[in-house]
Amino acid sequence: MTAESTSFIRDTFTSYAAVGDSFTEGVGDPGPDGAFVGWADRLAVLLDDRVPEHTFRYANLAVRGKLLDQIVADQVPKAREFAPDLLTFCAGGNDIIRPGTDPDEVAERFERAVADLTSSVGTVMVTTGFDTRGVAVLKHLRGKIATYNMHVRAIADRYGCPVLDLWSLKTVQDRRAWDGDRLHLSAEGHTRVALRAGQVLGLDVPADPDQPWPPLPPRNTLEVRRDDIHWAREYLVPWIGRRLRGESSGDHVEAKGAVDPYTVRMHIESAS
Repeated sequence: MTAESTSFIRDTFTSYAAVGDSFTEGVGDPGPDGAFVGWADRLAVLLDDRVPEHTFRYANLAVRGKLLDQIVADQVPKAREFAPDLLTFCAGGNDIIRPGTDPDEVAERFERAVADLTSSVGTVMVTTGFDTRGVAVLKHLRGKIATYNMHVRAIADRYGCPVLDLWSLKTVQDRRAWDGDRLHLSAEGHTRVALRAGQVLGLDVPADPDQPWPPLPPRNTLEVRRDDIHWAREYLVPWIGRRLRGESSGDHVEAKGAVDPYTVRMHIESAS
């Protein structure tokens, strides 16, 4: 299925709010000041380009590590107050990867939130989960994520929501689309997601998110093993430790809040 066949066409958006977890906060895509940029901020720049200068409003309310109910309780009321033309709602991923969670039950809570949002803000775009076949620590959850994705798509159909389908974005299955922790997108990965989101909303985007990556030189077994050992020591062990202690990476993190797309554009241009 092509991006064009799934695109959602409407008039220009003049305001946008993003709610969610680390994916929407932009973890893995650092700007020059140390703050994360990410796909939602990059999408805001694409939307800002379509309206008169200094008229676009944008707020990123996402915080890493947050569960669905936390997003609904803490971020959704602020998003309603912001009253955007467009809201992106990406939630449930951290619930799904927790042992013992039921994707059917998580989807029921997700639907209640979508029903509430679509009755109180403008367009609500929802996202599916990634295909985790190549993610070592998550590939065993692939079936569970696929089940949740089917629910998300069905909910989107019922409430008329455009869908940012991350499962079908095959170019993010390349390891260069992922940060060193293998759990968050790299800057290029976030860029490709932003471009796909723009396509879904009917924008003329400046590049093709499906553009193939340049060939990589082959790696021998020793190089792969060395990378795996480094990843386990630097990222996997601390991640497991936080889970065992009941800690979240977002426990002491504040949302970005209102963001000037011009500042985001400057960050992107300085990093390119």
